[in-house]
Amino acid sequence: MKKAIFPGSFDPFTLGHYDIVKRGLEIFDEIIIGIGRNSTKKETFPIREREEAIRKIFADEPRIKVAIYDCLTVDFAKEQEAAFILRGIRCVEDFEYERNMAEANKQLGGIETIILYTRPEYAHISSTLVRDLYAYGKDVSDFVPNKLR
Repeated sequence: MKKAIFPGSFDPFTLGHYDIVKRGLEIFDEIIIGIGRNSTKKETFPIREREEAIRKIFADEPRIKVAIYDCLTVDFAKEQEAAFILRGIRCVEDFEYERNMAEANKQLGGIETIILYTRPEYAHISSTLVRDLYAYGKDVSDFVPNKLR
């Protein structure tokens, strides 16, 4: 069984993330979406709220699991018995960073990383943009999956 983790701290879960996970299901039998805890970063949405939102989005997809973690991504992958890390990038500028992270994950834990480009229609949507708009009271429904609207 090919299992992958999709790590991160989704604030909120954007269409780009949703797209990457859905396309990841064409490659993997199971994907665990990891919600990373980061005690040094202020979060717009509490962890449990993010977990609930992600579970709602993928309620009809039994191959998607959600887990909260506060360790290195490679350690989380090992805990989940996942041989792969699934990552998404929005633009070419993100590629070098993700490639370097993939190499570090391989060296640290022997975990392979699969990097998928976000589809062009979602490339302008970043978690940071959505989080900032939401914090200013703007309607972000156009940037999140239908099930969250």
